[in-house]
Amino acid sequence: MSFDLQQFLGILEQYNLVMWPLHIFASVLGIVAVFCAIKKTKRSDKIIMLILSLYWLWNGVVFCFMYWSKVYPFANVFGVLWVIQGILFFGNSMKSNLSFRLRGDVYSTFGIIFLLYAMVGYPVLGQFLGHVYPRFFQFGLVPCPTTIFTLGLFLLTDKKLPKYLLVIPLLSALSGILAVYWGVYEDIGLVITGLLGTYLILHRDRTGQD
Repeated sequence: MSFDLQQFLGILEQYNLVMWPLHIFASVLGIVAVFCAIKKTKRSDKIIMLILSLYWLWNGVVFCFMYWSKVYPFANVFGVLWVIQGILFFGNSMKSNLSFRLRGDVYSTFGIIFLLYAMVGYPVLGQFLGHVYPRFFQFGLVPCPTTIFTLGLFLLTDKKLPKYLLVIPLLSALSGILAVYWGVYEDIGLVITGLLGTYLILHRDRTGQD
């Protein structure tokens, strides 16, 4: 299936114009999630998982199915995967078997770096690459920076991460190889965070770092 970057950017422009000002809401939710990971409360873990669930379900249903698939039919496959991941996050929020906490270790350090890249670095780099509003990538509303944001939060967990939660974000990150080939060079960071983040999470959980 062929992919035309200019068609995609055109759809992205249409999407952003229609969805404004949900960009502000998506950013606020991201800040809330980070705050909940840093400032531990009784409900902070559930709030984080519900925010991630909302992000992934939104990207699967609205971005992939309703917009991206107009110019790239294979986007429906991504949509299915993102909806599945959103459901997994929602189910996990009900079980409350994940815990987030900022720690003074290398894993939390990389987690914060990933979060900053998703929320700030990705759009700033996009500006230099010519992807300016409305042809820009808002984390929470489009898949690539949302995947980086998710991996950043995974690195802030202080319990072993269920590995089934890592599979689809890793696949999403590796799909950045195609995005880079198509001309979305911000996704070099997506591929790096996917590989590095997965390695760090598996290493942390295998060595029992907590």
